[in-house]
Amino acid sequence: MRAVLSRIWAFLRDRVGLHGLGFVLSLIVIAFAAVVLYRMLHNLKLADVMDALAAKNPRDVVIAFFLVAGAYLTLTFYDWFALRTIGKDHVPYRVAALSGFCSYSIGHNVGFTVFTGGSVRYRIYSAWGLGAIDVAKICFVAGLTFWLGNIAVLGLGITLHPEAATAVDHLPPAINRLIGIGALAGLFAYIAWVSYAPRTIGRSTWYVTLPRGRTTLVQVGIGILDLTLCAAAMYMLMPGTPYIDPVSLAVIFVTATLLGFASHAPGGLGVFDAALLVALPQFDKSELVGALLLFRLFYYIVPFALSLSLLGARELSLRIGSGKAATPLPGATLARDAAAPVAPREAEVPKSAAE
Repeated sequence: MRAVLSRIWAFLRDRVGLHGLGFVLSLIVIAFAAVVLYRMLHNLKLADVMDALAAKNPRDVVIAFFLVAGAYLTLTFYDWFALRTIGKDHVPYRVAALSGFCSYSIGHNVGFTVFTGGSVRYRIYSAWGLGAIDVAKICFVAGLTFWLGNIAVLGLGITLHPEAATAVDHLPPAINRLIGIGALAGLFAYIAWVSYAPRTIGRSTWYVTLPRGRTTLVQVGIGILDLTLCAAAMYMLMPGTPYIDPVSLAVIFVTATLLGFASHAPGGLGVFDAALLVALPQFDKSELVGALLLFRLFYYIVPFALSLSLLGARELSLRIGSGKAATPLPGATLARDAAAPVAPREAEVPKSAAE
């Protein structure tokens, strides 16, 4: 058996490749989630879902929308923080906001966020003199912010409410609590590690100096705020009965989000939904599906449409600007002002540039 498994692994490694293997595994996860969704929802009627949507409290829906908007505002700080970390202080916040919003909203919907989001970032930051290596560093620091926030939220949530994680992974609550404590211990160890001395990751021309202790706490705070706002939005959209405490829902929500992210499915479609449906069997399926549809509308569809509009207006304004048009379109002006560099005054020229 060991020899057979070794041959299978050698074939997959040499013929398919590690990237191809990851793609195959993603397809398997998505297919498994699709089967789970079919088994759970094949008897669900569309009329029941529509009735559940109509019964939603408009106030809760509006609050959820603004919570999602706040989460996307927090996402803009991922890029702003990353730019300061790699020493690109000349790039203003408005550019970081455009890049962060568009890269994440498109990456969330298309899938393979590292590649799709990186392409969007490169298109925007290249106008400010940043190269592919700089964009790779930004993606790394932004990803680190995301994962540190996840470790903090899940570690604390699982430690306090291990039974919430049990609903997803089916491990005993005691084991999950140990996992949560281990995650928090690892986070504290990392913060202590970067606080003790300057730490760098990478080599040659590609290296990143990691934020020091206090700055890392800011980084962790950005990730926590992002996830908390998203979980709060989902909480506002949940059915009123039966009751579920916010911490337990946050643990389940973040875990489902990570599963969807790991699957590389566009918007975590199927995987995220199946995880929530499996972990929350106490809720009426039509009401829970209605909550998921509203969350997808607010978190995926609306930002995706807005980001495409902003990027389209930016490209149009750049094309018009290169042709020296007299009057750019009003919608294009906003995107152009956010993305196009402004020549600094002499006193504002960075010291490195003056040298």
